[in-house]
Parts: sequence; C-alpha cells; structure tokens
Amino acid sequence: MSAANDIHPADARGGAEIAAAGGVLTVDLGAVAANWRGVRAAAPGAEAGAVVKADAYGLGMAPVARRLAEEGCGCFFVADANEGAALRALLPGVTIYVLNGLFPGAGALYREAGLAPCLASMAEVAEWRDTAKRAGTRLPAALHFDSGLNRLGMSAADAAALAADAALAEGLDVRLIMSHLACADDAANPRNAEQLRRFREMRAVLAKRFPGARASLANSPGVFLGPDYHFDLVRPGVGLYGGNPLTGAANPFRPAVKVEARVLAVRTLEAGDAVGYGATWAAAAPARIAVLAAGYADGYFRALSYPRPGDMRDNGGEEDNPAEKGQVYGGQVHIAGYTVPVAGRISMDMMAVDVSAVPEGAIQRGDMAELIGPHISVDDVGLRAGTIGYEILTSLGRRYMRRYLTGDENLSGKPGGQV
Repeated sequence: MSAANDIHPADARGGAEIAAAGGVLTVDLGAVAANWRGVRAAAPGAEAGAVVKADAYGLGMAPVARRLAEEGCGCFFVADANEGAALRALLPGVTIYVLNGLFPGAGALYREAGLAPCLASMAEVAEWRDTAKRAGTRLPAALHFDSGLNRLGMSAADAAALAADAALAEGLDVRLIMSHLACADDAANPRNAEQLRRFREMRAVLAKRFPGARASLANSPGVFLGPDYHFDLVRPGVGLYGGNPLTGAANPFRPAVKVEARVLAVRTLEAGDAVGYGATWAAAAPARIAVLAAGYADGYFRALSYPRPGDMRDNGGEEDNPAEKGQVYGGQVHIAGYTVPVAGRISMDMMAVDVSAVPEGAIQRGDMAELIGPHISVDDVGLRAGTIGYEILTSLGRRYMRRYLTGDENLSGKPGGQV
C-alpha cells in the first residue's frame, strides 16, 4: 500500500462517501509493524511470528498480514483452514500454521493450500499421516502438546509414544513442537514455571525423533516472561494490535486502532428529562447530550450503558452505585478535547453521551467522537464492559468506514513518531 489512508477493500465505497459513514475505524499499520518489531527486540534469540486469526483480531487480515510480511514476518498463525487458505492467496511464500488443528475430512484443503495443522491429538496425527500417504509426499505439521492449559494438546504419554514409534508420524514434516501458556499475563503466577517445566520435558523426549523441529511456547504476554520462555519462535497476537496482554502492568505496545462515531444531534435537557430505552438515566440538572451513530451492532456493547442493565435496585429503582464497590463503570468517549460519560442505555445503532461539561457550541452535528483510540484504550473499554480488549476488537462491526495508515501519519493525525 502506498497511500496513507487506504480504505479496506471489503468496505471500499469511495472516498467521497466517507461523509456518509456513521463511524470510522482507523488502523495504524505502522503501529502494528512497530509492535511486531518490539516483540522481535524483546525476544532476540527467537523468530517473531504473527497471529492473524479472526481477521487479524477484527482489524483486517489482508492489510495487516501484508504489512507484517513487508516488515519481514514469515510465519503466521490462523484459527482454521479457511482463514489459512485466504491468507495463502495473499502471501504465497509464508509459513501458515492452523491453531485449531486438523478438521476431520478436510485434509485435502490443508494440503492444497500448503497449511501446517497444529496437530493436537493422536487421531489428528493419524489422519494427517494418511493424507500424506495418499498424496505421496511429506506434509508440514506442528505437534501441539498440553502443558497445563487443558484446552487443546496431546499429553506427555502421547509425546512418549511418538518418540518411540517412527511409524506414527511417518510422512510428516514436523516443523514445530508447541504448547500454550494459561497465565502468562501474570508474571508472578507459579503455573508459568510449571508449564515451562512440562514443556521442556516433552520437548526433550521428542528431540531425537524430530531433531529439526523448533519449539514455541510464548504468546504476547509470554514474550515478557523472559528468555527461558522464548525458545525458537514466539507467537504475538493481541499485542500487535495495541492491546495490553499484561495484568497490572503498563502496556508495552503502541495503540494501533481508533474507532470514531459521528454526532447525529446535540440536545438540551431539562432537569428530570430521561434518555434512552427504559428511561434509566435522567438529568439531575439542565444538561446537554450528544447522540452518536454507534451501538451494540457496531461492537460498542450494551454493557457499556450507564446505568448498566440490571444494575437498578428493586427498592423503587434507586441506582445501585458500582463506585461504592470500587468498580470501573460505564462507557466513556472523547470529544472536543473532553472525556465524557455515556448517558442511558446503548441501543443497536445509537448511544448518548453527557456533554454538559463541554463548552456550548464546541460540538456540532457531524463531528466525530473517539470511542477507542489514543485517549481511550481498547483495554479500558473492555474493562468498563466487564470483558477484555480482545473481545472488543473482535466484535467491531462492519459498518465502519475503514482507513489504513501506512506510516506517513499515526492515530493522533500527526506525521510519524509516537502517538
């Protein structure tokens, strides 16, 4: 891509029509690339791959993967074979691992697209072995072992069986031995060291049988557990897209996404006037609200309402104040230089925010409000919605006009440099 503000191919409606968009989702590809370089610098002895599953966490697999490949990334991870086939059409020369493994009866698609399934059971190993035999060629694979997450992965007993019997993996080009950390976001959690110990043991058992296979354990937070966890290949995901993978620590990654919603109207309220479905929020004094063109159909969850649905006491509807419990509560947006709260319930296509603190006249119909961006992180939005930034990113709707910054400017609108 050469232009600074490219429109996502799936959303291309012509630059002139951006004025008709209710919202704009801007992805800073320069920040994504910088985050990948940061991972590579943090794990200097390992290759840095990239997890681009779920349409690159909702931001667009095609532009993201292309930018990372330009940066030098040659190893990508997807969730299923259809994602992998789409990525293969974009990037013919890269290595693509399928994290969800081999689906029954789908071996031909994996083989034709040159995908390497992350085999997580002896049944998958057997089916991929049979696929290789029918094709008359060796097929690439990763062997996925469980070290304590108890999700996908073979056991230590499976590792011993594969090491003892060459016929079990005959025809397989085992390129990677991998596992996945359960608590890497919390560096002090003793489960990290226990998983590291188990993974090392299984890798040692398999070393003679698969001497050329590399090892991989670290996801985005695992990179920051130190060099013992890096092995040969690290697999950053959410960190590439600006999410904070660490609990209770500063985000080591740059923001990579900005979501804006258009102001549909600015309304003046009298004391006692209620806003939105259920009339759950009412102005305590004369107030002004801005109505924005975004709602839960756009990935701005109903749980970001204020008050949150279900948080009214039964004793006459008095609001149950979560601040009394120390909870972060209610969505916020940034507009005209001010951070302001959501007022009332989020609906499917619209939301209201209380702009009483913003100088009168500073907000006009057609202006844009930042829902996620330099002033409001995706992780803060997730926290306020009672979830995590991962879910917010992967839920962003398809109505946004998508723009891709390629490095000439960043999310602040300034040339180059940091946001």
